[in-house]
Amino acid sequence: MKERELTCIGCPLGCALTVTMDGNQVLKVEGQSCKRGEAYGRKECTHPTRIVTSTVAVKGGSMARVSVKTKTDISKDKIFRCMEEIHRIEVQAPVHIGDVILKNVAGTQTDLIATKNVL
Repeated sequence: MKERELTCIGCPLGCALTVTMDGNQVLKVEGQSCKRGEAYGRKECTHPTRIVTSTVAVKGGSMARVSVKTKTDISKDKIFRCMEEIHRIEVQAPVHIGDVILKNVAGTQTDLIATKNVL
């Protein structure tokens, strides 16, 4: 058995979690103040995910780049492939908040969306 110490990001409390595992199986999660803490601890130890944020080049706009993010969290093992795709693209102005910049980024079943207007 091994233990992992985590800081929960499920809510603003930031509880110190201790996750006890046997191989790839979570046996228990301790230290959480709410049920989101247990869910976060289990997921982080078995299938960690993240929202990816970055910028994409804009052609013909009032700014050279637009901020973007994945619409949902993606598996951590897809982050580098996602970033490779982001660095290869350029969009034409205007860009509006919520515009889909890239569908199914890195085969993750989620879209890359703009988080800023660039006219």
